Amino acid sequence: MLSGPAGAGKGTVLHEVLRKMDNLSYSVSCTTRNPRPGEKDGTDYVFMNEDMFRKMIEEGLFLEWAVVHGHYYGTRKDLVENILNAGKDVILEIDVQGAMQVKSKMPGTVTIFIKPPSFEELVRRLTERGTESQDELELRIKNARLRWDYPANMNTLLLMMTLTGRRMIL
Repeated sequence: MLSGPAGAGKGTVLHEVLRKMDNLSYSVSCTTRNPRPGEKDGTDYVFMNEDMFRKMIEEGLFLEWAVVHGHYYGTRKDLVENILNAGKDVILEIDVQGAMQVKSKMPGTVTIFIKPPSFEELVRRLTERGTESQDELELRIKNARLRWDYPANMNTLLLMMTLTGRRMIL
């Protein structure tokens, strides 16, 4: 399970790990936020309205869910179970709130906290990606500050340095 503040590099690590590991499947999270440019429904996230998300909460369909940056995010239990029943390992890319829920329900879960080399670097990454309004950006920075010390609750800490070129070695 990959976790960490927004802009830490979770997606970068996820894509590289999936490229290199055949017996690993990604469980696509659900969210109520709007898609960013280039994101595809069902590939990056399952995008849904808040009413549908709340109904799924009431029906107990999520392994974990949380309100993050003012939007709902969650991991469907059935998707994770289907992957595990097929004999594959599952990788999740989720906020620390969700990671703590999964860890409490599945104590053997490996948790990796992704953290940039400095808070200033994180702010730079969030600002330069330009995918949020100013209010959303400020909320993400505020929440990142709150989550900065979460590695104490995780199995592993991975510092994401600034990458040169487009490749990363894992």
